[in-house]
Amino acid sequence: MSRGPDVTTLLERRLRIAAEAAGIAIEIVASAATPWASATFNGARHHLTLIGDGAGFAPWLANLPEADLPLRGHLVADLVVTSAAERTATIDILSVEER
Repeated sequence: MSRGPDVTTLLERRLRIAAEAAGIAIEIVASAATPWASATFNGARHHLTLIGDGAGFAPWLANLPEADLPLRGHLVADLVVTSAAERTATIDILSVEER
């Protein structure tokens, strides 16, 4: 029985949807995830590199840390834009499993 897409796939889809809603086209050119756990939560740290197309890319990135990015079975606990240039950006995201 299939469990559906993993959290990284869900996160990438949600970022594309959020960008499209803002009139931005993005391409995720690199994506890596490592497992993460605390005493009370399990999740993953995601590191993504994006290329954006459109004049609204920079404002979209600026608002991304506050964006609602719903993921089935997970929550986005933290999102940080770690670097941004004219058309590229790297973001780090911490996702945790819902209980």
